[in-house]
Amino acid sequence: MSTATNVEATAVNTIEWLAEDSTTIVVPVYQRQYRWDIGGCEQLLSDVRAVAREDESHRHFIGSILSASDDSDADTELVLIDGQQRITTLMLLVAALRHALQDSSPELAAELDRVLVRPDDPTRTKLRPHDAWAELYESVVLERGDHADRESRFDDNYAFFRSQVHVDEVPSIWRGLQRLEHVSITLATEANAQQIFESLNSTGEPLRDHELIHNYILMGLTHAEQLDVETRFWLPIERHTGETIGAFWRHYLVMTTGREVAANGEHGVYSAFRRSFPRVDLDHLQADAEVWRHYAEIYGILLDPTLENDSEIARQLRFVNTFGRASYPLVLSVYSDHSRGLIGRDELLETLEWIQTMYLRRTLVNLPNERLVARLCRARRGGRDALARAFARITPSDERVSAVLKYSELPHPAYVLGRLEGVDDADDFDVEHIVPTVPSDSWSGDGVRPWIDYSDDERNAHRALAPTLGNLTLLEQHLAERVFGESFAAKRDSAYARSSVAETKALEATDTWGTAAISERTIRLTAELLRIWARPALPEIDDDGLTPILDAVRRRGWPAGWEREFEYVEYRGERWEVFDVRYLFNRVFRRAWTDTRDAAVTYCATHGGPIYDDMAWKGQWDQLDESHHLYMGWDSNYMMNAVQGVLQEAGIASEVFVKYSYIGNVM
Repeated sequence: MSTATNVEATAVNTIEWLAEDSTTIVVPVYQRQYRWDIGGCEQLLSDVRAVAREDESHRHFIGSILSASDDSDADTELVLIDGQQRITTLMLLVAALRHALQDSSPELAAELDRVLVRPDDPTRTKLRPHDAWAELYESVVLERGDHADRESRFDDNYAFFRSQVHVDEVPSIWRGLQRLEHVSITLATEANAQQIFESLNSTGEPLRDHELIHNYILMGLTHAEQLDVETRFWLPIERHTGETIGAFWRHYLVMTTGREVAANGEHGVYSAFRRSFPRVDLDHLQADAEVWRHYAEIYGILLDPTLENDSEIARQLRFVNTFGRASYPLVLSVYSDHSRGLIGRDELLETLEWIQTMYLRRTLVNLPNERLVARLCRARRGGRDALARAFARITPSDERVSAVLKYSELPHPAYVLGRLEGVDDADDFDVEHIVPTVPSDSWSGDGVRPWIDYSDDERNAHRALAPTLGNLTLLEQHLAERVFGESFAAKRDSAYARSSVAETKALEATDTWGTAAISERTIRLTAELLRIWARPALPEIDDDGLTPILDAVRRRGWPAGWEREFEYVEYRGERWEVFDVRYLFNRVFRRAWTDTRDAAVTYCATHGGPIYDDMAWKGQWDQLDESHHLYMGWDSNYMMNAVQGVLQEAGIASEVFVKYSYIGNVM
C-alpha cells in the first residue's frame, strides 16, 4: 500500500503542539475576521472545566486543524487554513490565565508564555493574524496599553475569560487545557489546500441536534452500558416521537427551562440540552432518561390523540393540534402532572381549552402566536391561578373579538364550526359558504333577483361578508355536491333542510339570504363562540405585543440604517425610551445597583461580572460609583443574557417587557 505524500495528519495534544518552539502560525489574508462571540467562548470554557474535573485518562477532542508549510521566508511558518477561530480563542483564554496570575505564580506564567509568545522574540505572539488586525490581537495578548478606545472581538472575548476565571481556578483550567487534542493536518506545497478545505467543511450531512444529543448521552459509557441505555431509553424515545424527535427535544427543553430554544442554526437545541444536563454519567443518566422516556410517551399521544383512552381528553388534544405543535411544551407539562396524579382531569381540560382560546382569539385579531408558550410554562410553576393570569394577559377580550368577527375571515373554519354546531368529526362535512365566494350570474339570495342584477355596492358587500362567521356552516359532502352553485332557495330546500346539523337545518326557516341575514347570524354565533372559547375571567387584557424580558430575542444586531431595535421598554410600570440592547444593559445594571444591589452583587459573584471593583483590563467601562465599574465591551447576546439574569436574581423579571420596533419584529 502506498502512503500519502502531500498530506500528513497526526493526532496531537493541542497545548503541546502550540508550545513547541518550532510552532509559529500565521493567518492568511483571505481568512475571515475573527468573530467568535461570547457564547462560543462560554462553551469552550465549559468544555475545558468539564475535562479538568475528570480523571487523568480523559481527553477532549476539538476537531482538526489544517495548515500548510510556508517556506517563502527564512523562518518556516505554518499557514492556518482551517481552525483560526478555535486557535485564536484558545490563545485568548491562555492570555487571560497568564495575566491573571502573572504576579502570584511566575512558574505557571512561564508555562503559559511558551504557548503565547515566540521563544526567540517575546514581543511577538506565536499566532499572528494577518496585518489588518495583527497589531490589535498582539496588544490584547501581550497586554499593551495602546488602543484604549477600540472595540474588537479580541478585547471582548479576552475580557470575558478574565471575568470568568478567578486566579485560584487557573491551575484547574490549565489542567483542562492540557487535555485538549486535535488532528493536525499539514499540507505539503504540492497539495491543493482549497480542495482539502472544502472536503473538510462541505461534504457529508451535518449531524442534527437530536443526533448530537444521542452521541453526547452515550459517548462516555462502556459498550455494554451504551447498549443498555439505547434499548431501555433511546429506542423507546425514538419510537414514541418518530420523525419529530428533534421537535420533541426542543419542546421538552422549553418546558423544563421556561425559555425559548432556537430551532435552527448553531445547534441551539443541543446547546440547551448540554446546559440542562452538564453531567451524563451513568448514575445521573438512569434517573434523567426515565423522565425523558416518560415525556416522549406523552409526546406520542399528543401526536396521535387516538392513543388516549379518555375520549374527552383525546378530543381536546385533537382540537389543540388544529393550531400546530407550538403549545406542546405546556401540554407536556400539564398532561404529565395529570398522569402522575398531581392535578385533576378538570384542570387538564381547562388548560387545553385556554390554549385553544388564546390561539383562536389571537389569530382572529391578527396578533402573532410565536414565542408565547415559554412564558406560560414559567407561569404554570406558580400554580393554576398564575397560569390563568398569564393566559388572560395575552388573550384578546370579548369586545375586540366581537368587533373583528363581523368583517374578518374566519380562521380554521371546520374546527370552529364543528365546535359551534356540535359536529365532533368534520371530515365528512364541507364548509359551506351560503353566499358563494364567487357567485355565478344566476345565483340569487331571494329567488327573485339573480346576481347579475345586483349593483356593484351590493356585490362588494356580499363578497366582503362571504368568508365571515355568519355566512358559514357545515354541510354533509353528499348534500353539498348535489346543490353546488345553486341559489340560496334551491340549497335551502334541497340540502340545508335535509342536514343533520341543527344550525344548518335552521336555515330552512330563512326566506332570503343577504347581508342583513349574515350580520344577524354573526351576532348570534359570536355570542356562542365567546362562550365556548372563553378567556379566564380576570381583568388582565392583551398586552399590545409586549414581550417579557425573558422571552426577548437575543440578536446580533439589525440592518444598517435602522435606528432602533425596541420602540420602548416597560420597566415595572415605567416606560423607558431605550432603543437597543446595549443601552438596556447599561440602564438595567445601573438601576439594579441602586434598587436591588444585593441581587446585582449575587449575580455578578455567580457569573463573574459584569460589575467589577477595578478596571482590570482595557476596554469600555462605565463608572457606577467611586469603587465599582460596569464593563460594556460585550456582544449583544451576552448583554441580553445578563439583563435577563440580574432581573431574575432580583425577582422582578416578570415586571419587565420590551416592545420591538417594526424591524425588530420582522427579523
